Amino acid sequence: MADGHVTAPSDRVLTVPNLLSVLRLLGVPLFLYLVLGPEYDVLALIVLMVAGITDYLDGLLARTLNQASKLGQLLDPVADRLYILSVVVALALRDIIPLWLAVLLPLRDVYLFALVPFLRTRGYSALPVHFLGKAATASLLYAFPLLLLGDDAGTLADLANVFGWAFAIWGTGLYWWAGLLYGWQVRKLLVETPRVAQS
Repeated sequence: MADGHVTAPSDRVLTVPNLLSVLRLLGVPLFLYLVLGPEYDVLALIVLMVAGITDYLDGLLARTLNQASKLGQLLDPVADRLYILSVVVALALRDIIPLWLAVLLPLRDVYLFALVPFLRTRGYSALPVHFLGKAATASLLYAFPLLLLGDDAGTLADLANVFGWAFAIWGTGLYWWAGLLYGWQVRKLLVETPRVAQS
């Protein structure tokens, strides 16, 4: 906006960013089918690329079109988590990543989900997404397509595998670090903020 004023998220549902988020969510079952069914890995990679582009665009359009919404704030992280979960499950079932990694990543989201009841005692349903969380998600969303591409033979596949594992290791570390920071924020909130009366 020209004056730099930032408006609060609206209750609108029908917005361009929300449409992009819904399209991104619809890509999750399509990705799973392509990877686990006919193993059309190139098409699955295209689905992941489109998901990444729409993830960037929905945030950009929400700001530039002044279409930030409460639904959008919910859909965006849900779509990110579902993509990470679906890719982790698919790659584990294809034996591209080990079981420990397939367990470690969703376990972090279970941990965060367990903190929500504590937040609600202080009148919050969530805390703002931390930069580390965004960086971790971005690293993982780079890692998984590369690991999928690396599940082949040849120099390109070898390079993809090396870079994919580099992103996966850093992304997993950042993912858990962001989760632990989130837990620390919740603890601080519980100490410093009075309990909200339950209706």
